[in-house]
Amino acid sequence: MTTDAFLADCRARLAFDLLSNTWNAVVLWALRDGPRRPVELRERIGGISSKVLTETLRRLQFNGLIDRQAHPDAPSRIEYQLTALGRTLLAPIDAVGAWAFEHGDEVMAAQEAASTSAPQAPPTREINGSTA
Repeated sequence: MTTDAFLADCRARLAFDLLSNTWNAVVLWALRDGPRRPVELRERIGGISSKVLTETLRRLQFNGLIDRQAHPDAPSRIEYQLTALGRTLLAPIDAVGAWAFEHGDEVMAAQEAASTSAPQAPPTREINGSTA
């Protein structure tokens, strides 16, 4: 990887953009054991609205990470599953999860220390040129 690997037009930045959305990684992880219907995904994930799940599924499908399969049953049944490309992200997601498990207490302690020493709002982060 060159020193320019994280500039705007590079592929590494694309990967970070894909994983920076909280729900992308969560939905990919929830699909790791096989196809799921949207209602099953919502139950398995918890805390995600139908609207946000639908947006996430569309984004992941657009990026070639999941497939949408409509079954002609009555009533119609829709399932989502990982593509081969989507499966390649499971190992990096697992690695980030392992890091969070190992270092999460340290991060929360740093956040607590920062909030008690200087009461201020957390810094905003920039997403696609706008602040979040």
